[in-house]
Amino acid sequence: MKMTFRWYGEKDSIPLSYIRQIPGMTGVVTAVYDVPVGEVWPIEKIAHLKSLCDAESLEMEVIESVPVHEDIKLGRPSRDKLIKNYAETIRNLGKFGVKCICYNFMPVFDWLRTNLHTASPDGSNALSYNHEELMRLDPHNLHLPGWDESYTSDELQGLLTAYSGMTHEQLFENLVYFLNGIMPACDETGINMAIHPDDPPWDMFGLPRIITGMESYKKLFAAVPNLHNGITLCTGSLGAARENDLVEMASLLAKRSYFAHLRQIKFSGEKDFCECGHRTDAGSLDMYGIVKSLVDAGFDGYVRPDHGRNIWGEDGKPGYGLYDRALGATYLCGLFEAVEKGVKS
Repeated sequence: MKMTFRWYGEKDSIPLSYIRQIPGMTGVVTAVYDVPVGEVWPIEKIAHLKSLCDAESLEMEVIESVPVHEDIKLGRPSRDKLIKNYAETIRNLGKFGVKCICYNFMPVFDWLRTNLHTASPDGSNALSYNHEELMRLDPHNLHLPGWDESYTSDELQGLLTAYSGMTHEQLFENLVYFLNGIMPACDETGINMAIHPDDPPWDMFGLPRIITGMESYKKLFAAVPNLHNGITLCTGSLGAARENDLVEMASLLAKRSYFAHLRQIKFSGEKDFCECGHRTDAGSLDMYGIVKSLVDAGFDGYVRPDHGRNIWGEDGKPGYGLYDRALGATYLCGLFEAVEKGVKS
């Protein structure tokens, strides 16, 4: 296992010099953020990013993410050129030691929350989701926390119209087409693709969600058996669906999990939850049981503490402040060390 930390490049308020001080930290999970979606990432931009990480003795082996263009998800004629560009980006990243790319195939929106600063009794605040509140929103006049500036109103409506009538099967077929198109580049470079589950794992605003649980993964591996086709095991995303047994899933999926986002949520309703500290006793997910299942099943991938709270007066990027994620990293390192030593004994 290698412990990593999400870093949003030179504009991130958290410097690499702080990240390297977190106990057990081996590298950062980052990306090139100023290249339009669908274009090839230039060698010089990747080289610059790598040089910044090298200067702080941090590895850059995981990229999160190389975004998948909506035309690929929609299956439009332009997808072949876009997939070719994506494959070229994979080859360029392989020249700089990248081993894993985390990506998602969610239409229009990736993660969705209804509040970015839900207060806790201890004075911290965190991301939360209220299903009824989200369902009351008008898809033609959407104002979503964290997403209000992602698209203009016209762009958003155009995308929602384009996806109108898209079935789960059609979207899945487009995912398979994409993966088959990039697997040769993955074979050449040794890079593993790690698809992130839908967050939360159910349909939104009439948009299909197709990576939601164990059956999704069985179907995905059957359709594209190449071992470079793997997953990001995100406990917070998958854990939002109560039917997902994360301890069992961690065991069954460990060998195809090339990346793990380990975070905690606490249910406040059937589909309502608030994110919280990483410890098992802080929320509704068995973090110890998940880590034990991963270790017992031979997991040997990358881990990062996922969304954290804002604590100690920090006003960081929602979900991505320094302090709580640093605490989460040390807690997770402790779990892995304890479980691994127990296995060896």
